[in-house]
Amino acid sequence: MRWIDMHCDTLSEITKQKKADENIQESLRKNHLSADIERLKRAEAAAQFFACYVNAADYKRDRWDSAYHDVLGMIGQAHDEAAAGRDFLIAEKAADIDTSEQAGEVPEMVAGVLTVEEGGVLNGHLSRLEVLYDRGVRLITLTWNYENCIGSPNSRDSSIMQRGLTDFGFLVVERMNELGMMIDVSHLSDGGFWDCIRYSRAPVTASHSNVRSLCRHPRNLSDDMLHALGDRGGVAGINFYSEFLRERRAAPADKTDATARASVEHIADHAAWMIKKAGEDAVALGTDFDGFGPDSLPEGIRDVEDMALIWEAMRKKGITPRQIEKIAYGNVQRIIEEVWH
Repeated sequence: MRWIDMHCDTLSEITKQKKADENIQESLRKNHLSADIERLKRAEAAAQFFACYVNAADYKRDRWDSAYHDVLGMIGQAHDEAAAGRDFLIAEKAADIDTSEQAGEVPEMVAGVLTVEEGGVLNGHLSRLEVLYDRGVRLITLTWNYENCIGSPNSRDSSIMQRGLTDFGFLVVERMNELGMMIDVSHLSDGGFWDCIRYSRAPVTASHSNVRSLCRHPRNLSDDMLHALGDRGGVAGINFYSEFLRERRAAPADKTDATARASVEHIADHAAWMIKKAGEDAVALGTDFDGFGPDSLPEGIRDVEDMALIWEAMRKKGITPRQIEKIAYGNVQRIIEEVWH
C-alpha cells in the first residue's frame, strides 16, 4: 500500500550528526536511521515529509537568524540529493506525488516534501516565507518548544497554553494561505491552535499530534480540537512517539520501566478515536521517525519498512480498508490538492 508520512526528522538528524563529525557518510539516500530513500521505496512510500528542524537553544548569538541559515542549508542538501539520482524528487505541486497502487512493485520514485519545524526562523521577516516557498518548503510548523515571533508553544503551564498568535503570527497565517503553504499546528499552544482554526482560509494540519483523551500530554489534541480540525477539512498525523501514545506507568522500585514503550495497537487506538471525533477524512500519519530515540518507538517498529504492521493493527481494530487507505495517503493527498497552488 502506498502511504504518505507528514513528519520525520531524518534530514535534521543527518545535519546534526555531520556537524559533530564531518566524516559521517549518512545521507537521505542511505543511512542508519529510521528513514532513507532506499527503504522508503521498498516500503512503497509515495511521499515523505522531511522536516528542517532547528532548536533555538542550540544557538548562543543571533539565534533565529543563525537557525534560518541552517534551515536554508538543509533545504540545499535535500535538493542536492534529489538532483543526484532519479528515484527521489522534491515535491512542489500535488502532481509530483504519485499514490497509484503498484502491487508487488517497488515504486520508481519517492517524493520528498520539505517542511520547516520552527516558525521562529522567520524572525519577524514576512519575506522569508517567499524565500522558503521558492526553495520548495510547503509546510511550516509554527512553533516548536519555545515562544517565537508567531506564537507560544504547547505547555503544561495553562497561562502559556491559552496564549494565541501574535500580530505577526496572524500575518504569517494570511501569507501562507496566499502562497499555498500548509499551516502546521503541532507544538502550538491551544490558544494558537484556535486562532489558526478561526483565521485560516485553508484547512490546517497537525502534522504529528495524537489524542489527548487517550494520552494526557499537552502535545496531543483534545476532542474539541479534533472535531474542529475535521470540521474545517484539516488532518492530524498520528505520532509514533510512545510518550504521546500511552500513559507512562510506574515500575517497581527494583525494575526498569518495561511498560514505557507503546504498541502498534496503541497507534490503532488513536486512529480509531480520531475517526470517531474528527471523521475518517481527518486522520493521517505523522510518524516523527528520527525525532526521538529508537527505544521510544512502539514495540516491533524500527523503521519505515515496518509500516505493514500498522495497517494490520488497524484492520484488527475494525478500521475498514477504505479508512486505512485514507489514513495511509488519501487524506494528505486531498489537503495537498486543496492547499498547494
